[in-house]
Amino acid sequence: MRKIQNKYLEIKNINRNILDWIEDVADENGCKIERKEWKSKYNSYVVYDYEPFCSEGFEINILFSSPEISYLNFLKYLYNEKVSTIEYLNNCIKIPLVKNYAI
Repeated sequence: MRKIQNKYLEIKNINRNILDWIEDVADENGCKIERKEWKSKYNSYVVYDYEPFCSEGFEINILFSSPEISYLNFLKYLYNEKVSTIEYLNNCIKIPLVKNYAI
């Protein structure tokens, strides 16, 4: 009998605002969360496997697994597209409005 070998993908420093979204997308696409951790940005020894009461100063890292690498690649693609769309929209907000006056 052949043993199924899982493939892994780790995404680091996930924004807290899209954490629920990435977990839902992973579940919908057959990916399992192997490890979710809150790691201190200031002290490398401080790592929690649950959200601390004061989560400022922590980065969220998640390790996903799946028997098919294509699911992980798709998850990574969706995550990268979401992050780039958010960055693009934030940059659009920062652009000052320029009024064009006809002469």
